[in-house]
Amino acid sequence: MRENPARMIPERILQDIRAIDNIVLFTHVHPDGDALGSLFGLADILETLGKNVFCYLEEQVTHLYAFMPDIDKAHTRMDEYRAFVAAAGQNLMSIALDCGDDDRLGKSKQEFLRVSPFVVIDHHQSHSEFGTARWVEAGRSSTGEMVYELAMALDVPISYKCAFNLYVAICTDTGSFRYEATRPRTMQIASELLERGVRPAVVCSHLYDNYSRERLKLMEMVLSTLNLYESNQIAFMHVSDQMIKESGATLQDVEGFIDYPRSLRSVKVAVFIKETGNGFVSVSMRAKGRCDVAEVAKLFDGGGHRNAAGYSCQGKSIERVRREIVEVLSKALQENN
Repeated sequence: MRENPARMIPERILQDIRAIDNIVLFTHVHPDGDALGSLFGLADILETLGKNVFCYLEEQVTHLYAFMPDIDKAHTRMDEYRAFVAAAGQNLMSIALDCGDDDRLGKSKQEFLRVSPFVVIDHHQSHSEFGTARWVEAGRSSTGEMVYELAMALDVPISYKCAFNLYVAICTDTGSFRYEATRPRTMQIASELLERGVRPAVVCSHLYDNYSRERLKLMEMVLSTLNLYESNQIAFMHVSDQMIKESGATLQDVEGFIDYPRSLRSVKVAVFIKETGNGFVSVSMRAKGRCDVAEVAKLFDGGGHRNAAGYSCQGKSIERVRREIVEVLSKALQENN
């Protein structure tokens, strides 16, 4: 028999949500489908409870997720955030979703963390504790799955819009239910979301059939950078600022590109390196098998999950980053063979 979801969630979090009327929702910078689906899904749940909800994002929702319900609820201006906080007074709490550490809250994190209670809901294996109360389950497929359990614990009915957003969250973070974190409970929740009217074909059409010519041009350029190491067990691709300019695409258009080198039969770890502006370089890793890329990412002050992790650095070239990470991954693969 499945455990009551209310028992999985710290009682303090449930009590705060029930008692407090004004709630700010955050997620991480450069939000993906799980981050946005969890954010807008939880906003709908809280509004059903009669709460005043403020959803903050550091940047506008990328065009790749413009189809999601309720994206108009996202606020990107700090003056609007401050006005909401001031009007709420002491009757205020914050919830951070899908953030493995407080740096992921963005450039205004110090101001955000002044709010108390500050609740964290996350599923990252390498979670770094912050906030005043935390609900972290590394075994969960997605934060969207956890938000569904929260709704059940609060006895809140799931609307169609909420179900759609949570399905996007779960679908994207499980690689369309392909990744290891996909569990029986994941599929059960997905089924229950379908019962609320979500159509997988519609969601997948939005997610995978909405590419622009610029994105395809960029994909062509990125695929040409493919390099293989360690008897074809490690695959590298990269995108540079110059490639973004030449293709006419945006940095958000690279989402999902790492799945191509990962799909190679011989590859155990795929690495995607991208220049993100102002001298910063971001590294994403996806693994198959026994190599724990979350532990590798920790060596570079990053984190994530066993099979999906990353980090960022500044002042290093793509080639230097490639040399550094291939050395570490080669050792990790040798130890796990």
